[in-house]
Amino acid sequence: MASGSSLLAQDHFLCSVCLDVFTDPVSIPCGHNFCKSCITQYWDSNEQCRCPMCNKLYTNRPEVSVNTLFREMTAQYRESIRVKASSCPDQQCAKPGDVPCDVCTGTKTKALKSCLVCLASYCETHLEPHQKVTSLKRHQLIDPVENLEDRICKKHDKPLVLFCKTEQVCVCQFCTESDHKLHPVVPLKEEYKGKKRQLGKKDAEVQQMIHQRQLKIQEIKQSVEISKDRADRAIAHSVQVFTALMSSIERGQAELIDMIQEKQKTTEKQAEGFIEELEEEIRELNKRSTELEQLSHTKDHLHLLQSFSSLNTPPHTRDWTEVSVHPPSYVRTVRRAVEQLEETVSKEMEKLCQAELKRVQQYEVDVTLDPDTAHRKLILSDDGKQVYHGDIKKNLPDNPERFSYHPLVLGKQKFSSGRFYFEVMVKEKTEWTLGVARESVNRKEKTYLDPEDGFWTIWLRNGNEYRALDSTVVLLSLRQKLQKVGVFVDYEEGLVSFYDVDAGDHIYSFTGCTFTERLYPYFGPCLNDGGKNSVPLIISPVNKV
Repeated sequence: MASGSSLLAQDHFLCSVCLDVFTDPVSIPCGHNFCKSCITQYWDSNEQCRCPMCNKLYTNRPEVSVNTLFREMTAQYRESIRVKASSCPDQQCAKPGDVPCDVCTGTKTKALKSCLVCLASYCETHLEPHQKVTSLKRHQLIDPVENLEDRICKKHDKPLVLFCKTEQVCVCQFCTESDHKLHPVVPLKEEYKGKKRQLGKKDAEVQQMIHQRQLKIQEIKQSVEISKDRADRAIAHSVQVFTALMSSIERGQAELIDMIQEKQKTTEKQAEGFIEELEEEIRELNKRSTELEQLSHTKDHLHLLQSFSSLNTPPHTRDWTEVSVHPPSYVRTVRRAVEQLEETVSKEMEKLCQAELKRVQQYEVDVTLDPDTAHRKLILSDDGKQVYHGDIKKNLPDNPERFSYHPLVLGKQKFSSGRFYFEVMVKEKTEWTLGVARESVNRKEKTYLDPEDGFWTIWLRNGNEYRALDSTVVLLSLRQKLQKVGVFVDYEEGLVSFYDVDAGDHIYSFTGCTFTERLYPYFGPCLNDGGKNSVPLIISPVNKV
């Protein structure tokens, strides 16, 4: 019985307009009670004055009266709610990020539910009417959310409870009778389940993308570590090489100085011997001069005549006319020292070239010739590894990929990133052209086989003229005639390098290139020249040095 009276009292203390406990309650002639502000605003917003409860029409706006006893009872009830709320240990004050109760005054309590009909959020205490009052139990409650007005149809002022599959928007019940009348709609809960499944799939895709990027990060970090390791080894090797070179230079310099000083000592020793001999002769001559001087003053006729014969004979001396000390020449000595140094540097350069060639050979790719790109006078082997010029034009379709002017053929393999390397046998040929080309090169008309037209090329002409066709033609000086050529490309670095495989020498590099298209290996065996240049270009397997 107490529970029933409590429920009745609670129901009677709520304004039917604002659905909250009465604030400044007043009565109208039909006997129903409302908040003074609620009934005033209700009548102000309508042309006719009706009771919101019983819908009784008043011709003139009636006067409202204050029921003092009921106002006091309402105030006591409101206070009991406040005391109950403050004494409840389970309720928490709203913190940043929480949805606050819209009814609490002063310190806001954390909302427990939000009502889509009232468009308000309630704490546990202020939610009780929705749990006990019959008319409020029909309201749709959801977990507390902010911006409840976003959940109401702007056009019909009704809750958004359906989903239009055609326009992929949330709608109210009235929308299905107007703008979305012919569109398939489903309850939000049903669409929610479908969208949640899609979110699960999408999340799985995102997780997969995250995993792939994490793997890529690991790959990049590993590449950086490998690069750092190689850089450290390169630094250590370069320090070793240059230390050896500097030691060789210092040793050669010391040996050269010793040789020069030894020659100087020999020259000085020779000069000292000549001087000693000359000084001895001078002493003998001075002695003879003294004897002659003394004899010239003697008055003893017999003594002068007896001594004259011995003094008249010249003393034994060397003929110094042709004798001289020649300063030694050090040019040949220095030249030999420099030649030895050059030999040492050459050996170190050869080691470096061998190391560089070994490094690029690890990027070997299997290249085969593409017959759809071959000029109609070129003869390709069945395995796609050899090509030569056959003089006779074959009856082949002039497809867009085929070269019509230059006797060239591309490889089937295309590259748009990374590094690749291949080798070509050019032995016994008198003319050839090799390199890489971008995909969009002109294949039907005459072009310059240079970077501006999409070619990175070296060639042989007249049996002994090697050139690189850069922005300006570069004459190549080689130690020996090329037998096998290695071609290396680093797409990201913009580098195309050529190597003499047999000698292990670097021939030429195109640097600072900007690649924006796919690159193809290309081969030009050049004209047959009456059989003088009939040997084919041969794509060879790499025998790592």
